[in-house]
Amino acid sequence: MSRDDAIRLAYLAAAVLFILGLKYLSAPRTARRGNVFAAVGMLLAIVATLVDARVVSFGLIAAGIGVGTVIGAFSAQRVKMTAIPQMVALFNGVGGGAAALVAASEYHVLAGDGVTSLDGKIAVSVMFSAVVGSVSFAGSLVAFGKLQELLPGRPITWPAQKLVNAAAVVAILTLAVVSATSVDQALFFPMLGLALLIGVAAVLPIGGADMPVVISLLNSFTGLAAAATGFVLGNDALIIAGTLVGASGTLLTQMMSRAMNRSLANVLFGAFGGGPAAGASAKAGTNGDRPVRDVSATDVAVLLGYARRVVFVPGYGLAVAQAQHGVRELAELLEKRGVDVKYAIHPVAGRMPGHMNVLLAEADVPYDQLWEMEQINPEFVQTDAVVVIGANDVVNPAARDDPSSPLYGMPILEVDRAEHVVVLKRSMATGFAGIDNDLFYDPKTMMLFGDAKGSVIKLVQAVGAL
Repeated sequence: MSRDDAIRLAYLAAAVLFILGLKYLSAPRTARRGNVFAAVGMLLAIVATLVDARVVSFGLIAAGIGVGTVIGAFSAQRVKMTAIPQMVALFNGVGGGAAALVAASEYHVLAGDGVTSLDGKIAVSVMFSAVVGSVSFAGSLVAFGKLQELLPGRPITWPAQKLVNAAAVVAILTLAVVSATSVDQALFFPMLGLALLIGVAAVLPIGGADMPVVISLLNSFTGLAAAATGFVLGNDALIIAGTLVGASGTLLTQMMSRAMNRSLANVLFGAFGGGPAAGASAKAGTNGDRPVRDVSATDVAVLLGYARRVVFVPGYGLAVAQAQHGVRELAELLEKRGVDVKYAIHPVAGRMPGHMNVLLAEADVPYDQLWEMEQINPEFVQTDAVVVIGANDVVNPAARDDPSSPLYGMPILEVDRAEHVVVLKRSMATGFAGIDNDLFYDPKTMMLFGDAKGSVIKLVQAVGAL
């Protein structure tokens, strides 16, 4: 077997491992195995690439691997679970930036070799990788800034925004065509600069509530840019891996858009969310003429301790407060009292797909207690008490009942169909969508105000004392 045949065989094996990794990542119980498969596949692809005779400097490659390993290991150990979405956005941006740099490097080499115009396949691959990679890099940095609260979470718009963006896109396409037909770095690098600006301009007008969709979309961009880079380098593994990432990211983006009953165009161009916090009275007990029931931890403990079925609904507030371990402890106390406990997971709860699953898995919550929205909704009518912890828009009944609401049509966790609802919340402030939640004023709803972690600790103590 020749070296080229061995390399291709290694790339094929890596591709199979990537596909198996994605398959196993589809379920929490097998997700760890999926990560291992994908990691082994990537290691195999890297080794096969290093065996390639075209490698110029193993020293520089080893140095790059060393630096990347240190940064990755340090980040994985130090980053809090609440900051995982920011980390995903940042790492995704790094992938897009890497694809753009490879394309720029290849273009620079071709220009130095005196090439006057690019072959059709190479031209499309280089320009696509450079532009889409740059957009993904800059957009991911903005997404990171919004999630990390370095930038305002609300949509940031400006006059003639869409017209200016459209003009920039036309300019990028024009520069790409000219750069391909007449190899000229004086045009290529301004094109990259405009692509970076488009990445920033495209994400700034998107509100914090839509960041999960944006991250997924940018992830697909990075995958497609990587696949295009594979064509530039003639690397089969990169083509396959990039295509898998691009396809899965696109499908996930569509699924999340459907979960919010909004089109992707509305997410990208609707400047939705981040409105004024209507009803932000903290513990006043009312919002205008609408009363709410402000209860104590003891009241809630009695309700939960003598219930037959309890469902916990986690949201971003739980993640911020790091209350997942306390919730698991509370659930275990209830189970010892014979209570049937489940967890209801909305597809877009938190700041990224699967955010709540990851948090609860960290707290060793059994996988079989995690129920998706479609599974758990029919169960609420037979549930004695639902405990909503830090969730807001995903449990707002206006999405089902009020045609005038911007949320109307969005699938929700129908917690209001349970016999009792307990909401753990700091205040009456609205969620990311900036819309008041009718659930809070339902006569069957009880509001336990305070930090989620502190409230859960009080509930654990009160239930333990029953």
